[in-house]
Amino acid sequence: MAGIVALTVGYFLSQFYRSFLAVLTPALTQDLGATKADLSIASGAWFVVFALMQFVVGVSLDRYGPRKTASFLLVFGGAGGAVLFAAASNAWMVVLAMALNGIGCSAVLMAAVFIFAKSFSPARLAILISWLIAFGTMGNVISSAPMAAAAEAFGWRAVMAGLAVFTLLVGAAIYTLVRDPESDPEESGANSGFSGYIELLKLRVLWPILPLVIFNYAPSASIRGLWAGPFLADVYDADALLIGEVTLFMAIAMSVGSFLYGPLDMFFKTRKWVAFCGNMIALAALGLLALFPLAGIPAVTALLVVVGLCGASYGLMMSHGRAFVPSHLTGRGVTLLNFFSTGGVGVMQFATGGVVAATAVPGDPLASYRPLFLFYFVLLGLALAIYLFCRDAPPEVQARHRD
Repeated sequence: MAGIVALTVGYFLSQFYRSFLAVLTPALTQDLGATKADLSIASGAWFVVFALMQFVVGVSLDRYGPRKTASFLLVFGGAGGAVLFAAASNAWMVVLAMALNGIGCSAVLMAAVFIFAKSFSPARLAILISWLIAFGTMGNVISSAPMAAAAEAFGWRAVMAGLAVFTLLVGAAIYTLVRDPESDPEESGANSGFSGYIELLKLRVLWPILPLVIFNYAPSASIRGLWAGPFLADVYDADALLIGEVTLFMAIAMSVGSFLYGPLDMFFKTRKWVAFCGNMIALAALGLLALFPLAGIPAVTALLVVVGLCGASYGLMMSHGRAFVPSHLTGRGVTLLNFFSTGGVGVMQFATGGVVAATAVPGDPLASYRPLFLFYFVLLGLALAIYLFCRDAPPEVQARHRD
């Protein structure tokens, strides 16, 4: 249990690092001359590098176990990236720091999911992942108004230096406290390298699930971590503290959403339709944001909260995909799903930066943000349409198969 707590704190840091840029937008623009395009690249670099690392993490989990994998990467990548960020003198150093930090954070959640998948009943996987995410997502909360207040009081460089020290301590705690699950001798030699990913990609049952794995989390993560700040600043002339308050509500909603999604598959005895209905509500909120971006701060905040709440189906989607992954490919299976999820966010960061730049009209900030929200709406809608053709994986069926 102590090991899971340490991994949860590590995931707390992962959530923080992926989303704190939004509230530092004014400071980084003033101190480093960073543009919205620079910050889009920096945020996207975190997610893309994080996603690509999943292939390395998956093999490492199956070969070396979660303890060594998560602790090594968090110490050298997570803490190292925070140090580089604190010392940044230009925008490209921020990009490199975020990429290094993405490497460092790439294994903490997957290490916990690996332990859950190896040590607990498959029927409980959704609630275990979702609730771990809910606790870890509090890092998303801290990266909003509290981060804005800390940066205002102490300066963003000092705050990042302190975070580097804390990250180092968490990595040491993971190495000390995590216990690797017992390995199955019959599985230890099976597809021990990257070829296991080829076997997974040949599973056609996963194909209609993957688009929603990619896009269920992307709008909430991308808006919360990147575009909420510029949108509120450009359209509503919001300062850092107001941006922090609005993103705080959205971050809390994302955490609450993970708690709510956790037990719903067992309550309704379906994973497919819980995920579909929840993401349909998020889709409606994105559509309203595209239609009414000038509805006012209270209304816009409410819609962002709905996107965060209903877009928090990551744990459920991971459980749905994991239901069809062979046991000997557990590490690579969960990291492949995580690759598509976080990779989707990373690609969306770059893509939405292009959308905003291509549609920008001097003196008219709405010219960029209407297409931005519409872009999210269309992609999530397409993913949901494909998801209708997937096979359900009711948790009680998995429990019977396990027993």
